[in-house]
Amino acid sequence: MDTRFTLNGQLVSTDSDPDTPLLWVIRDDLGKTGTKFGCGAALCGACTVQLEGVAIRSCVTPVSAVAGKRIDTVESLSSDNSHPLQVAWIKHDVPQCGYCQSGQLMSAAALLAKNRNPTDQDIDLAMTGNLCRCGTYNRIRAAIKDAAAQMRQA
Repeated sequence: MDTRFTLNGQLVSTDSDPDTPLLWVIRDDLGKTGTKFGCGAALCGACTVQLEGVAIRSCVTPVSAVAGKRIDTVESLSSDNSHPLQVAWIKHDVPQCGYCQSGQLMSAAALLAKNRNPTDQDIDLAMTGNLCRCGTYNRIRAAIKDAAAQMRQA
């Protein structure tokens, strides 16, 4: 069965088994390797992408569930680190090992698409389930607030 969906603004298709996790289709079939495998059980958030603007865990989402829909990965933010979140991530030295960052960025982007002036509570709620083994949570929150301020000014 051929499954078609939009990935980062481009119509794509895959003949993967409909039960194949979206993560593996994105990485192995479509070559977008920014999305990471972490736990395989939707617990860590490393595999977070957006489905129609909502942050989801691609490791447990079958590709059949996204047929005809829009998926955005970290590659959709920008190719030159110019997205306000990427700029803020760099400014606040958020990445340590960097492994969780694509998932963190996609959850943060989903939040800021809906709320350009998030409180600490809003940020904590939106980022729940995105684990950072390096413990940069305070930097993540500061970067999200900084990016939000930049986006409000733009």
